[in-house]
Amino acid sequence: MSGINVDKLSLKDLVDLETKVQKAIAAARDRERAELKKKVADLAETHGFSVAELFGGGRGRGPGKSKSVGVAKYANPENRADTWTGRGRKPNWLVERLKKGAKLSDFEI
Repeated sequence: MSGINVDKLSLKDLVDLETKVQKAIAAARDRERAELKKKVADLAETHGFSVAELFGGGRGRGPGKSKSVGVAKYANPENRADTWTGRGRKPNWLVERLKKGAKLSDFEI
């Protein structure tokens, strides 16, 4: 590691250095996270599991604290994986079609 004498740097140089350090830290964190995910996935696979089986499919609220999402009531006809429960903000695919004159009932499952 090179010895940078920060006491002799100008304010502009210090700010530039700080920006570079923050970017380097973020990149290192991402790199280490990816390596750890791979190690965990490999370890789970050697025991016959997937990471999703061990920890759940997504980022949740923790065990026993899951929030009921509800059953999908509407689906995108172009991609049936795009669904909406009818609660919360309407998805973009639905908003676009409603603007073009479609009815909400057209997308019911």
